[in-house]
Amino acid sequence: MTMPTQVKLVEVGPRDGLQNEQETIPAAVKIELINRLSAAGFANIEAAAFVSPKWVPQMATSTEVMAGIVRKPGVIYSALTPNMQGFEAALAAGADEVVIFGSASEAFSQKNINCSIAESIARFAPIAYAAKAANLRLRGSISCAFGCPYQGQVTIGNVQDVLRGLRALGCDEIDIADTIGVATAGQVKQVMQAAAEEFPISALSGHFHDTYGQALANIFASLEVGISIFHSSVAGLGGCPYAKGATGNVASEDVLYMLRGLDIDTGIDLDAVVDAGQFMARHLGRKAASRAGNALAAKRV
Repeated sequence: MTMPTQVKLVEVGPRDGLQNEQETIPAAVKIELINRLSAAGFANIEAAAFVSPKWVPQMATSTEVMAGIVRKPGVIYSALTPNMQGFEAALAAGADEVVIFGSASEAFSQKNINCSIAESIARFAPIAYAAKAANLRLRGSISCAFGCPYQGQVTIGNVQDVLRGLRALGCDEIDIADTIGVATAGQVKQVMQAAAEEFPISALSGHFHDTYGQALANIFASLEVGISIFHSSVAGLGGCPYAKGATGNVASEDVLYMLRGLDIDTGIDLDAVVDAGQFMARHLGRKAASRAGNALAAKRV
C-alpha cells in the first residue's frame, strides 16, 4: 500500500486534552485556543463535550465555548455526546459533528460507562438517528482498541464487533483509539488492516496516546497500511481518567513535524500550532509535552 499524500488531522486538545486538567480553565482561554487552532488550518477540531459537569467539571463551559469561538468556514467543530441530553445541547450549540463512543474492552465499558459494550451501542442508537435527522456528521470512537487497563488484552475480533455496531448506526467516520498508549507498530498494522475489512479505510482514523513513547511509530505504521486520518492534541495535552498512568494524546506539533518530513500534506501551519501549544503551556504553568514544539519554540529565542 502506498502511503497517503494527504492526511486529515483532527485536533482533540480543547476537549480530550483539557478534560482532565484539575485547574478550571476559563472559557475565554479555551475559545482563544480553538480560534488559534482554526487559524492554523485544522479542518476538524474537537471543541466540546456535553457531559454531566459532575463527572467532567472541565467541560461545564462547553455551551459558552461553542458560542464564543470564531467559526472558520469549512471547519468541523465536534462535540462529544454520551446521551440524548448531551446531543440536544450540542445541536443547540451549533456542533457540526457529534461523537459517540464504545469500548473494545468489556471491562473498560463497565468501569467507564457502567454498561456492557452491546448496551453502550444500543444506547447510542437514538443519538445516531437524531444526528442523521439533523444532517450532522456522526463520528464513532472505539476506545481501548489495543489494550485495556483492567482486562489487559483486547482481541481484533472485539474491535471488529464494535466497528460493525458503529457502522450499523451510520457513523461517517470511526476512530480506532489506543486509550492507554500500549500499542506497538506491528499490532497497529494488524488491527488497522482488520478494521478496514469492516469499514472504508478512508473513513478510519488513528487515535494514539504516547504513554510508552510509541505514538509516532504507530501513526507511521497506520500510514503504511493506508490510514489517512489521525487525532492529535496541541502541546500533547490529555490523558484518561480511567486509565492509571496514561499520558497525553500524541502532540500535534510532533505529528506535523513527522508528516512534513514525509512530504505528506495537511494544510496546517506548524509554526502557528507551535504558538498555540506554547500559549496553552504558559496558561497551565508548565512546559508543553511536545518535543518538536518545544524545540521549534526554543530556536526562536
